[in-house]
Amino acid sequence: MLTVVIPTFNRCETLKKALAAHQAQKAQQQVAEIIVVDDGSTDSTALVVAQASKESAVPIRYFRQENKGPAAARNVGIREAKSELILFTDDDIIPSPDLVAEHLAWHGKYPGEETAVLGCVTWAPEINPTPFMRWYGVEALFSFAEIAGHIEVDWRFFYTCNISLNKNFVHRSGGFDEDFKAAAWEDIELGFRLTRAGMRIFYNATAVAYHEQRTSFVDACIRYKKSMQAAEIFKQKDAGRQHPELTMEVSPVKKRFKGYLAPLLSPLKGFMDWRLP
Repeated sequence: MLTVVIPTFNRCETLKKALAAHQAQKAQQQVAEIIVVDDGSTDSTALVVAQASKESAVPIRYFRQENKGPAAARNVGIREAKSELILFTDDDIIPSPDLVAEHLAWHGKYPGEETAVLGCVTWAPEINPTPFMRWYGVEALFSFAEIAGHIEVDWRFFYTCNISLNKNFVHRSGGFDEDFKAAAWEDIELGFRLTRAGMRIFYNATAVAYHEQRTSFVDACIRYKKSMQAAEIFKQKDAGRQHPELTMEVSPVKKRFKGYLAPLLSPLKGFMDWRLP
């Protein structure tokens, strides 16, 4: 059995869909509980979770904290989880009906406290991804194209949108570093520490979940800025010091270049954010 841990912030509508899909798992009896950690939402998240809890055969437990970021929220889930196994996911990730069964099957195939099972995430079909989104999803946001056909992957692919592992193993390694306030680099940094403690990540491409989030070119630029801020934190950690090639320097020259380039990108942006009929 496993515990599903979902950090959330102001995404009550997609969270509602995610909870419904988790409750509809074919291996529902193997889901001990769903823990939702509200990171200070100002929308109707609490009401959505309360309603879902009334209708769910799977226990849903709700915790709320002041806005501290997803790293801190996931640490609440780690502390509160009752199962040995935790499935980390997100509030805009909709699990396929076989997701839990696939995770558990691979933990049976590759037993051990140090085993982590990574599933695949792709855009939800109903969001009709733009050309930019189709590129961004596999090349920039996640790198699933890079690991296609692989069975075992390294710590750089410790993606908490769809990964399961042993609660006590994570807890002994100190959990997520709460210096990271945004959803960037906090999972990779933990993956580095867990690998140092003996973790092996097995990639099950049939453990599929769907990312239900529309992303424009401008959205990606905003996320990039936050990622660079988190990268500065990462560089101060052991992982960053040992692997400086993973972070990107943004020099004043590059910043000025971006300023000159921005007006030229407007026509291209219009194409990349265009949706097929």
